[in-house]
Amino acid sequence: MRDTSAWWGGGMSSTGASGRIRTGEESDLPELTAIYNHYVTSTPITFDLTPSTVEERRPWFDAHPPTGPHRLLVAEEAGTILGYATSSRFRPKPAYLPSVETSVYLSPDAVGRGVGSRLYEALFAALATEDVHRAYAGIALPNAASERLHLRFGFTPVGTFREVGRKFGRYWDVLWLERGVGVA
Repeated sequence: MRDTSAWWGGGMSSTGASGRIRTGEESDLPELTAIYNHYVTSTPITFDLTPSTVEERRPWFDAHPPTGPHRLLVAEEAGTILGYATSSRFRPKPAYLPSVETSVYLSPDAVGRGVGSRLYEALFAALATEDVHRAYAGIALPNAASERLHLRFGFTPVGTFREVGRKFGRYWDVLWLERGVGVA
């Protein structure tokens, strides 16, 4: 298994603490679930409507092994998980296997600190040698920070699904973006 850990020092923390990006571990699942549930209950960023238990999130975790095209990377600082990035199966049919859907979720305390960028740097470095041709991302609108992140990482908009999801008593648009990845 290839070590995907990446360290950073100072800069990201007001305390000057260092952190690292690493492969997600089963022991992370409670914190990862708490981060995700924040977005479920407080934002339209995910279209899940009810919070998940750790056991309900286990199949999602199991779908992201330490190697291969479907990854889960975690940002950690001083033993606390700041967020995570994933590359997940895009669609279930076999012809879609070289395509992944990527996402980043951050702890509310980590937003605006560059953690999302560090996670995507590590994720796309890990995917560069995998059999991944395209990465896709769906962004519930409005979400200017996520749009900026994806554009910075070379994603280009390919279309907007209008009023595709209903949450919090209203309909939401989703912007879809894509970028090339890895080996041809």
